[in-house]
Amino acid sequence: MTNCGFRFRQALAGPGLAVTAEIKRRSPSAGELDPNLDAAELAVKYRQGGAACLSVLTESARFGGSTADLKAARLASGLPTLRKDFLTTPADIEASKEMGADALLLIVADIDPAQLRPLHRLAFDLKLDVLTEVRNRAELAAATAAGANMIAVNQRSDPKSSQLTVDYGRALEMARFFDRLDPAPVRVAASGIGVEGGTPVAALAEAGYDAVLVGEALVLAPDPAKRLRQLLGGS
Repeated sequence: MTNCGFRFRQALAGPGLAVTAEIKRRSPSAGELDPNLDAAELAVKYRQGGAACLSVLTESARFGGSTADLKAARLASGLPTLRKDFLTTPADIEASKEMGADALLLIVADIDPAQLRPLHRLAFDLKLDVLTEVRNRAELAAATAAGANMIAVNQRSDPKSSQLTVDYGRALEMARFFDRLDPAPVRVAASGIGVEGGTPVAALAEAGYDAVLVGEALVLAPDPAKRLRQLLGGS
């Protein structure tokens, strides 16, 4: 299966709230989730449950991911797939293209401000979508200035931390700032969604989000496809 270019954003920009379903074996805060996870098998279940896209961790030290996971999940499901890792250099962008990703993650807080726009331009030139992650208004402004057209509000304070620090109201609080942007980017809410006491999917849809990214709630579900359908039904 080849990368046709910009499939990921198109899948999230359609009508209704879309779900990007994440594949990961562990996280710094939750520890082991499913160390024996089969990426291809889980990807097919996500597709059956109605996922619009996949997010696959390729970072090994903290999340137990790999390039092989991304390739297997994308091939088995046929879904547009995001490479989720701590990517900060042009070489990272080029490697994402080589491994067959449809999109990649750029975290504003992790990148030299002077490099943020050039990294976006390189990715777009390679026909890769970019999901640009922000946590506050200043980072949203930086992402917009860099040319981001698909922005995720991460409700977790630090994805590298072993401390479970999620602000379940952050995405809802940030929603009003998106309304002032022209052209409007695709809006994605991430972290703390689908878990007990987490941010309601219906509230995020009402606030104007186009998509949510859900990980642990699906990986830990006895029936991931059924859990996905429940989330989509609640939107």
